[in-house]
Formats: sequence, C-alpha cells, structure tokens
Amino acid sequence: MPTATLIDGKARAAALTHSISKETAALHADKGIVPGLAVVIVGEDPASQVYVRNKQRTAEKCGFYSVQHALAADTSQDKVLRLIDELNANPAVHGILVQLPLPQHLDEQLVTQAILPQKDVDGFHFINIGKLTAGDTERAFVPCTPAGCMLLIEDQIGKDLSGLDAVVVGRSNIVGKPMASLLLAANATVTICHSRTKDLAEVTRRADILIAAVGRANMIRGDWVKPGAVVIDVGINRVPVENGGEKRSKLTGDVAFAEASEVASAITPVPGGVGPMTIALLMANTLKAARA
Repeated sequence: MPTATLIDGKARAAALTHSISKETAALHADKGIVPGLAVVIVGEDPASQVYVRNKQRTAEKCGFYSVQHALAADTSQDKVLRLIDELNANPAVHGILVQLPLPQHLDEQLVTQAILPQKDVDGFHFINIGKLTAGDTERAFVPCTPAGCMLLIEDQIGKDLSGLDAVVVGRSNIVGKPMASLLLAANATVTICHSRTKDLAEVTRRADILIAAVGRANMIRGDWVKPGAVVIDVGINRVPVENGGEKRSKLTGDVAFAEASEVASAITPVPGGVGPMTIALLMANTLKAARA
C-alpha cells in the first residue's frame, strides 16, 4: 500500500497561475504594463509543439501579451539571431524563450546567449547563471524547472533545508546544476550524481531530498530511496505499452513510481508533477521581467 503523499504539481501550478493573473491585472491597472512573452520554435518536434501550445495557453490565461514565432526546421542561424535582435528591441516583449532542442545545424549556446539577460525568462544566459551560482536568487532569472521543483520541496519541508542531504541525479545546465545551486542556497548538503557516479544507488539512499533528472525511464528503483525521503521526479519519458493488442506510448518518469511510493514520504507523479510547475514559473519570470 503506497504511503507517500502525492505532490500535486497541477493544483500547485493552477494556484500560482491564478495569483499571477491577479498581479498582472494590478500591474496593468497601476502602470499600464501588460507582460509580453515571445516564444520562438524552430522545426516540427512534436513534444516541443505540445510545450509551446501549453505555454501560449497559460500566458493568455494570465492576461499576458503572447506571441509565437514558428520557423522552418532549415532556418539559418542568421535568421534566428536577427529575430532575437528584433525581440530584444521590442518594448512590448519582456520575456523571450527559444524552445529547445534546436535543429542540429543551429548553435544552441549562440542562440540562448543572444537573448538580453533581462529578457531571458528561461534563465539560460551566463549572466543569470552567474547570479544564481553566486546565490543572488532575487535578481537572477532562475531556470523554470528547478524553480518549480524548489517550490514543491518547500511546500513539503519548508524554506530552510539545514541539516538535510539532497541528491540530484543529472548534471544538465537546464535542471541538475541550477537545482544544486538552489538547494545550496536553502542550506541543504548537496551531492550531484551522473552517469559516471560510482554505486549510484548507495548515494541516493542517503538523500532526504532526491531529485531525478536523467531522462531514463524508471531508473531510480524503490530500494534506491531512503525511507521518508521527498522524491521529485523531473523525467519525462515515453515508453511503449500494449493495451488490448494496441501499441501506445505512455509517459513515465525517471523514478519507478509504484516502488518508490511505498518508501518515500512524498513524491511527484509523472505526468502532473513537475511539468505544470515549469510553465507556471515561466509566467512568474515573465511577470518579474515586466515589473523590472
């Protein structure tokens, strides 16, 4: 029988989005400012298309000015950079987001660094990364997924994580590294693991807070989890399943959910956990950019 509390990211994100729409209405009434979010998508990646649609829908729900630029998969680097320059110069646009991954002929780093730091609502610009790493979380734009994870952790444990061991599995620039910076800022003792970590299960079993962000379905087994740990599953993997002779794919996380639920004190489901929080935090960052 699962003992873990189910962390409802969908409900938490809906509450956050509701408060953002109220603050947006107040900003418009007081200052005549409408937060503007521009999303740039290159190519036809199906998962990216879904994300972009959800982002646009949420932005409109928050009362934002929302614009989308869909470019063909073979769009040149110059054309993408010219568009970013135009958006940088557009006073109606406060936040610019380039949907990743980009087609292989484009230089991801060049594109993300072309966005002005004050419009970089994804938190990928080196200036924002530097502020976050230096502990200046107030002025940095923090990447949306780790920021969302942090809110879910705070809901369970509180803001001060002194004396707690946190283990982050995954060292990406988008989730793993910024997640570690946020946990350090909250006084946790942090270990970052990755594919080269020796005896990974031994390390994860020490974690009071376990964040899985590797992109491998069900990699973290139930016996890898410390009893009573808070488990945050960032992974979104499509795995094939057969239902009545019909082959489909279902979404699953990096954590073997049923097994881990019997050991953890609280756990995020996939879907419905971290995903909705990522989009809500993107809206929070855009509002912050508009206020600035």
